[in-house]
Amino acid sequence: MRKGVGVSEDSEILERAMRYPYAVPARSFVQQGHRTLDPAEVEIDREQRSRLLVYGSNASPESLARKLALSSDPVLVEAAWLHDFDVVYSAHFAPYGAVPATLQHSPGTTVRVAIIHLTDEQLRLVTATEPNYELVPFDTASCELPNGEAVTQLSAYISRHGCLLADGEEVALVAVPARVRRFAELSEPQVLERLRLQLCPEESIDAFVLAGVTDPELAQARTAQLERRTFLPPS
Repeated sequence: MRKGVGVSEDSEILERAMRYPYAVPARSFVQQGHRTLDPAEVEIDREQRSRLLVYGSNASPESLARKLALSSDPVLVEAAWLHDFDVVYSAHFAPYGAVPATLQHSPGTTVRVAIIHLTDEQLRLVTATEPNYELVPFDTASCELPNGEAVTQLSAYISRHGCLLADGEEVALVAVPARVRRFAELSEPQVLERLRLQLCPEESIDAFVLAGVTDPELAQARTAQLERRTFLPPS
């Protein structure tokens, strides 16, 4: 236990880091505050909203409830599939201790993603939580809903740090379903353990994660090490 900090708080920090990218429903849903609703229960004008392609924690009710706590509007989250891309680990540490995701081109792979429909206020709120990502147009990707409908005029958050590499190749998130996956896949605890062994082998995994969360400068320094050792420029 860290000085002045309770065991329960440390446990919550560790759980949040280890559980990334959190539970994502296989079907479309609406999130309003902490309530997860059926889309048929809520009327949302999609034409008046921005369409954002999400692929990590931003597709989870837990994360959306946290990031949109200041918004009273519901947000529609549509399950979708993205062709010729995969969801891989980024070469950086998030402020809450996880190694989060980014997208990488992967010919022949189809990966599960989501499309969220945001008001202008909601987009600002989410963007404020993504300092390690750049919001970019994503119109060239082949994204479709389960019924086969193609979705265009999308934006997506892409990591500013590039992709994490292991043995010279990207690493996919085992928690994100994909078809014809080319990359090796690991869970969040497995990735954190590998990085602990690489960067701080003398520390326990709990101490490694907690130190990065409580010391932002240390987290930045560790991210810089990942970039120098494993950085892959976005294609």
